[in-house]
Amino acid sequence: MKFISLLIALIIISSQPAFSEENKDNENEDQKGPMSSATFDGLKLRLIGPAVTSGRIIDFAVNPNDYNEFFVAVASGGVWKTTNNGTTFKPVFDKQGSYSIGCVEIDPNNHHVVWVGSGENNSQRSVSYGDGVYKSIDGGKSWKNMGLKESEHIGKIIIDPRNSDVVYVAAQGPLWRAGGDRGLYKTTDGGKSWNKSL
Repeated sequence: MKFISLLIALIIISSQPAFSEENKDNENEDQKGPMSSATFDGLKLRLIGPAVTSGRIIDFAVNPNDYNEFFVAVASGGVWKTTNNGTTFKPVFDKQGSYSIGCVEIDPNNHHVVWVGSGENNSQRSVSYGDGVYKSIDGGKSWKNMGLKESEHIGKIIIDPRNSDVVYVAAQGPLWRAGGDRGLYKTTDGGKSWNKSL
């Protein structure tokens, strides 16, 4: 019975004219305003990356002196950089010891200094781990592992805006076992040494 009712409704709808003269007039009226569909016909959504090849986007770090330049941290695909406001991206972390990233931070006093916390910071069953905290002093061209290699998952890095040598790292530690570098760590010498403060 439902099938017959649906079939009758489809026949009635298909027998109706697509547009009446009144509909055409209304459509022409709609096309005239600045918020009409014609205004937005040229706008198309497009993917600017890098999520398709790398998985979940975890963090952004934007150069405060040039908003066209920013870094994108990806849960399972390294760190990407754009210098043209996202028109193109370049992978800048492919040669490092970890592909899983938890956060990225640009030094507010020197945009050439970039910190990366490796290890996705989502506590879930499908998660990759990292091998510590990294630092670049040349805008992501090269990186140095600055320690906390047993942290496995770094959720946040904070750089003191008054003193770039003072950096805090929030390390979740291993998900499935005890131990590791777990807690809030602080450096006062730009990452040469770390003290567990919490």
